[in-house]
Amino acid sequence: MTIDGAYVPGEIPQTYLARGHSQREEGRSAEKAFAPAPEPLPVPVMDNHTHLDFGVPGARTASAALDAAAAAGVQGAVQVGTDLESSREAARLAEEDPRLLAAVAIHPNDAPELARDGTLDAALEEIEALAARPRVRAVGETGLDYFRTGPEGVDAQQYSFRRHIGIARQAGIAVQIHDRDAHEDVVRILGEEQLPPAVVFHCFSGDAGLARICNEHGWYMSFAGTVTFRNAEGIRDALAVADPSLILVETDAPFLTPHPFRGRNNASYMVPYTVRAMAEIRGADLADFCSSIAANTTAVYGSWD
Repeated sequence: MTIDGAYVPGEIPQTYLARGHSQREEGRSAEKAFAPAPEPLPVPVMDNHTHLDFGVPGARTASAALDAAAAAGVQGAVQVGTDLESSREAARLAEEDPRLLAAVAIHPNDAPELARDGTLDAALEEIEALAARPRVRAVGETGLDYFRTGPEGVDAQQYSFRRHIGIARQAGIAVQIHDRDAHEDVVRILGEEQLPPAVVFHCFSGDAGLARICNEHGWYMSFAGTVTFRNAEGIRDALAVADPSLILVETDAPFLTPHPFRGRNNASYMVPYTVRAMAEIRGADLADFCSSIAANTTAVYGSWD
């Protein structure tokens, strides 16, 4: 149930749905659309990457989602932009709710289209202006995605990625990387550029080899619900060898819902399912592991206060 828009633990959060997927369209009841609330974590952590605006009509429902997260031991989140509209919204939400910080960027899949329209540089100039706002603590999600963009879009993606890195460096904030089927080029470009204070591989999708490269360079690895998927042995191998001081956790909500709730809508209140799986993979004490994740997240983004 909800009381004044706030989620009550143990009930199903009704206030947010994945973009383009309504319960009516999928023929699912509310009970099937959302997973039950998990047992709260013993030490609060932060959701390093979420999209509260995907299907969320306003700040009141974003607040309800954060209430649900707080009840589960998730005390804050980074609201992430993927285009100008969502980046503006991320900055606005972070200024309205102290439980949020913001990240702003043009998604790599959008860069080729903007380049063809001749509007990419103007969009990047607005991202640069947004990045200077005090509650914006990262530039992202940026990076490379060769899964959805063909060879004709590679140059625009790489140009945009380099520009985003420069914006983050100039603002003195982190860069959040979207890396899909592009590990080699992402690592190469990071090696060629002057980097910002922190580099975060959002929704880490590499193997143990990429994790060792991140360890060597001090790049953070943010693990999502994918680490719990049955076919994600490589990601679990990466988590097992990751430097504990470089490990973060995220939802990428409303996507990547952890097992055994795959196919339902994800939200920040579900972070404990992923954290418990991660601690088990690491053979770590849960409270100590949560404390480490919280400290790492603060090291990247600063204080939420």
